[in-house]
Amino acid sequence: MSSFSNTNTGDKPSGPYYNKNIDTDATLKEKVEALAKFVSSCKFGMMTTRDATTGKLVSRCMAVAGKEGGDIDLTFTTNTESHKTDELKADKHTNISFCDSSGQWASFAGDASIETNRDIVKKYYSPTLKAWLGDLGDGVHDGSANDPRIGVLKVRTSSVTYAITDKSIIGRAAEVAKGTMTGEPARVNKLREISEKEVQQWRATASKEA
Repeated sequence: MSSFSNTNTGDKPSGPYYNKNIDTDATLKEKVEALAKFVSSCKFGMMTTRDATTGKLVSRCMAVAGKEGGDIDLTFTTNTESHKTDELKADKHTNISFCDSSGQWASFAGDASIETNRDIVKKYYSPTLKAWLGDLGDGVHDGSANDPRIGVLKVRTSSVTYAITDKSIIGRAAEVAKGTMTGEPARVNKLREISEKEVQQWRATASKEA
């Protein structure tokens, strides 16, 4: 795999922000619970897929319909006749990202499956979907839970990176000001990583407790 570098920092870390903010003290339980709380507070995320024709990455806003696997996996409702289902059929890899106004963020890497089983659809169906799909007046495509256009996207998470903070706006501003004056990297976030191994471990634990 090729890599890119534009300089040599010798024995100094090239990305000191990461070293300053990475949180290695949180337990897996703490990491997942904080992540789930953050996702719930955001409600909307950006789903990225790859266009099979052009190879370009495409993102769109999606409302989280639910969580599975002990809150580590995400579900979304979708119009099965949209471009994103075509793209996911060709390439199941996806990224789901979240961000709030304070700069906290999360990035999920995973694989998406398209579910059309009506029992699954009814589990995540919301009447507000009718506002987006409309009633075509043919007695079938009516925006109800039985409308075959409505499906569920299940994103099975591979890994997650996210950053949250317990500092106030003033506290973060002070850290940035200090870093600007001294050149010391600002400590403004708790940067956390949930590895593929940890995701599998958490999902297995959740299935036993279910």
